[in-house]
Amino acid sequence: MTSLSPSTAITALAPETLRSWVAEHHDLVIIDVRSAAEFGSIHIRGSYNVPLRLLSEHTDELAARLGSRVVLVCQSGARAEQARQRLAGSGIDTAYVLTGGVPGFAAAGGDVVKGKDSWDLERQVRLAAGSLVILGLAGGKFVSPKIRALAGVIGAGLTFSAATNTCAMGQAISAMPWNRAAKEPTRESAILALPVAEARQSPAA
Repeated sequence: MTSLSPSTAITALAPETLRSWVAEHHDLVIIDVRSAAEFGSIHIRGSYNVPLRLLSEHTDELAARLGSRVVLVCQSGARAEQARQRLAGSGIDTAYVLTGGVPGFAAAGGDVVKGKDSWDLERQVRLAAGSLVILGLAGGKFVSPKIRALAGVIGAGLTFSAATNTCAMGQAISAMPWNRAAKEPTRESAILALPVAEARQSPAA
């Protein structure tokens, strides 16, 4: 396989490739940017949980600790891509985003650790958005036509979310009590717990 230079635009990583990297590269760091509750439900063995919110607050500090072979994972890839863009702004331009997220890795036969089942954040967002649309339509029919505007607001929000690859509703839901673990990751337990990597260089695939 060919070596990748920092300017290479390829950032997606197939689950099968990650499986081989886990076995072959001791310098590999897998960062799971989902919530602590999602991480506790299922995660890739050996991965570190640094929720996107925490990563966003300490991007430079995290980047300073990372080596050249970094893989970012979440549920579907959206949050991992946001994390990749943030790290790129801090000098980590060779990070990869796992295609298909943790479920894709598990489906490919990757080694995962399973805990208590819980709904992933993307599923919760779909439930919340759908429920609000139904509430707006029902309220507009039985209470006041003005309530129908709620459905339009949700639609506009989802459109903006897709266009900007962000999700305000997801960020709000992630802070809810049921999405918080008994022991939430902190700067000290998540970022400072990462091993300090040697000087970065382009990873050979």
